[in-house]
Amino acid sequence: MSQVDLSQIEQAANRLAGVIRETQMVHAGWLERMTKQQVLLKPENLQRAGSFKIRGAYNLISQLSEADRKFGVVAASAGNHAQGVALAAMLLGIKSRVYMPESASIAKVEATKNYGAEVKFFGATLDEALKEAKSDCEKSGAIFIPPFDHEDIVAGQGTIGLEIMQQMPEVKTVLVCTGGGGLLAGVALAIKSLNPKVKVIGVQAEQAAAYPASLKAGKPVALTSMKTMADGIAVGKPGEIPFEIIKKYVDEVITVTESDLAIALLQTLERGKLLVEPAGAAACAALIKNPNNFEGPIAVILSGGNIDPLLLDRIMRNGLAIASRYLTVEITISDNPGSLANLLAAIGKTGSSVVDVFHLRTDPSLTADEVSVNLTLETRGDSHRKVVLQVLSELGLSYEVK
Repeated sequence: MSQVDLSQIEQAANRLAGVIRETQMVHAGWLERMTKQQVLLKPENLQRAGSFKIRGAYNLISQLSEADRKFGVVAASAGNHAQGVALAAMLLGIKSRVYMPESASIAKVEATKNYGAEVKFFGATLDEALKEAKSDCEKSGAIFIPPFDHEDIVAGQGTIGLEIMQQMPEVKTVLVCTGGGGLLAGVALAIKSLNPKVKVIGVQAEQAAAYPASLKAGKPVALTSMKTMADGIAVGKPGEIPFEIIKKYVDEVITVTESDLAIALLQTLERGKLLVEPAGAAACAALIKNPNNFEGPIAVILSGGNIDPLLLDRIMRNGLAIASRYLTVEITISDNPGSLANLLAAIGKTGSSVVDVFHLRTDPSLTADEVSVNLTLETRGDSHRKVVLQVLSELGLSYEVK
């Protein structure tokens, strides 16, 4: 099995100098108040092409021979890797072709095209697109650029670990978003090589977590299914190269739920003023979920910020509901003039704003003089929700929280 060492990561850092942004770590005051420890964010969502992926892609593509460059490069991705490869190839003057699932978001497709790549759609899943991309390479002679399972990809991603140690030498714990393992492997190798006492912890989406079972089995094990909003880390099987490094250097791989991801995305945007995608918020989600479980000072990697606006809207609404900032309640009132106005006036006195109102008169459970009103309200948290519900009870109304 081939292996990566610190010297390869340092060489990658030299290749990337002047190409990438050396993202500066920033204090996360709201997380520091929560954990009572120093917490710094590594905002790779502000990296060129919106994620850390440019690091590994450029490190690999820049080392291709002139003969290989003439055939161009090919990749398969639903988002961040596509953009990283496309940008790296454009900077090096190499043709790139990216295969994307037919369901890929318009925003990510357009961004990839804007970096000069030829985009081809194939299949319903990334695995199908991946097979077609490899078939293309066999026919055309183009060089396949894997998303994580390659020494130079791991070394390129490992430059983030070097930067963390330079910018935050006192760090005790590093939390890393994890999919196929390229980022986690590179960061862990760099950090452990410089200071073995620092804990490096990978974080996966609970419904797409291939590493816990694989580490237990001692070899990469494929998931039978995945379902997560964090498409950037939805990888069904760990890469062989990163797996061996992670097995050796990573202290633990933990998981977070979909609700954890939604809350982390919301808080990172609202309190940290940083827009991240669900996959990019995974490490932050782990800290919010268990703020007292990690030794500080703590570094949290925000791995990417490429998110479709429509998905962002849905996740934000979900996150607000989970955080008790939205209240949806179905209320039965009398079907008389003024009943709805009286209800809304009573709710208005609580300081809650009405987002949406829906009337239903056709429910079989309603009597002839009743109407069901579905209200979505903005609230300021759990205690405010209780105030609103108390008012409904005092009005003698039958209601159900949705």
